[in-house]
This record gives sequence, structure tokens and C-alpha cells, in this order.
Amino acid sequence: MGSTISNILGAFSLGLLFYPRGLEFDRSAKLYSALLFIVTTLFVMLAFFNQLNHIVGGVLIAIFALYIVSIIYAIYKGVASPPELSDSDSDGESSDSEDDEFANHAPLSETSPLIANDHAPSSTDKGSRRCRSFPYHIFQLILGFISLSLSGYILSHSAVTIADSLHLSGTVFGLTVVSFATTLPEKLVAILSGSRGHGGIMAATTAGSNIFLLTLCVGVVAVAGYPAQEADNFVLFELVAVWLSSLVFCAVIFLGLGRSAGVVLLVTYLVFLCLEFTVYRR
Repeated sequence: MGSTISNILGAFSLGLLFYPRGLEFDRSAKLYSALLFIVTTLFVMLAFFNQLNHIVGGVLIAIFALYIVSIIYAIYKGVASPPELSDSDSDGESSDSEDDEFANHAPLSETSPLIANDHAPSSTDKGSRRCRSFPYHIFQLILGFISLSLSGYILSHSAVTIADSLHLSGTVFGLTVVSFATTLPEKLVAILSGSRGHGGIMAATTAGSNIFLLTLCVGVVAVAGYPAQEADNFVLFELVAVWLSSLVFCAVIFLGLGRSAGVVLLVTYLVFLCLEFTVYRR
């Protein structure tokens, strides 16, 4: 639960703060934010009534599988239906010249790169450059997954030792320090995407990460049937925090709120951390 809260109140809020102008999310962002709210509501109800058993875990995993299938289908539809080209080649050539003329003055958009490159090659140089092969990028992706898995394994074992030394329960330490550390990639992506005007990436990263956590991760734990200690049971405050953060995230997406909402979310996250270490220390 801590990572879901940190993704919204900690990472998404930073993206809002670094966004250069007024936000305007597309229909896909609104769709997946609504889907996240539905999944979060389902998880909160199941956790509150202590219904996270083997059967429910299988259902959550199935929901995640359907979510992946829907993404693949959406990608397929996007690839199968590309935008139409111009009516004539002359129009394309004239547009290319205009793009070259105003490239340095173009406003930020969803298609601008996350990391700006002041020494980007021209269109004539791009053709001469040799691109990396597809297997090379697949290898990098697998290497990144392995690195994240190893770092998560080390982090979890270190967290248990530190929590025992500070006389904190695993729940409190996981909701605060571990969740903050494990969502650092999301925070970096949110800052980069926000500063470059990629509102869709901000929303998709937050929604996708939380759906993954609340369906596949919770489902695997429920199917495995690990018994929860009495001190580590869910409390109403944490469940309400998860649900409200998802509700606020959905409201920000639909209403297009900007930096003021980012400030409120970030302050709320700091208050949540303080309450976990003080009032709800157990």
C-alpha cells in the first residue's frame, strides 16, 4: 500500500510541480485513472473485510492479465491505424522545411523527448547514423529488470533488519521508507515527463504501476497464503489513505489541475509519513 500512496502523493505530485504550463490529459489518461480508482476500491473493500484469500488472489491475477491484454490490444489498434499522410508529396516537403525552420522554437508536447538534447542531429544525419539493433534493447530491458529485482531483494532484507533495530513493525517501515525507495524510478520519470510536458506519461506511469501492485502483487501474495502477523494487519487509516489518494489522482486527471494540486499532494504525503512514524507507530 505504501508504494501506491507514494506513486500518487510522492511521484505524481512532483510531475505536477515541474509541469511547465496548464495540464490537459487525453482520453486514455482519464480511462486508466478511472480504472485505477475501480481497482483501488476493490482492493480496499477486500482488505477491509479480510477477504484476500486464495480465490480472490487468483481473481486479482486474472484482472491483471486482462489489463495486459487490453494494453496489447490498444497498442495493436494504434499500430494498425496510423495517422493519415498528407495529400501530396509537395505538402510533405514543405512541412519538412517548416519543421526544420521552427524546430528550436517548437513548444513542448507529448511527442517531445523526455531528456532534451541540444546537439540533436539533423534529419539528414539521422539516416546516416546506425541505430542499435532490437535485440540490444531487449538485452538492456532484461538487464534492467534483473537489476531492479536484485536491488529489491537487498532492500527488503535490509528493511527488516533496520525495522527491528528501531522497534518498528514491518508495515510502518514498508509504508514509509521502503515504499519511498522503491518508487524512486517513478519519481524520476514523473519529474522528467512533467518538465518536458508529457502529461500522458505521468498519468500512465502512476496508474500502471499502482494497478500492477494492487492486482498482480497482491494477488500473488494472497495465492501464496502468507499469514499476516497481528501487528502487521491493515488499519483503517492506511486503507482510507490508499483510496483517497486514488480518488484525488482521478480528480486531478479529469479536472486538469496543475501545480497547486501538486503542492497539496506533496504536503499530504509528508503528513502521511509523519503520522505513520508517530501516531500509527506499531
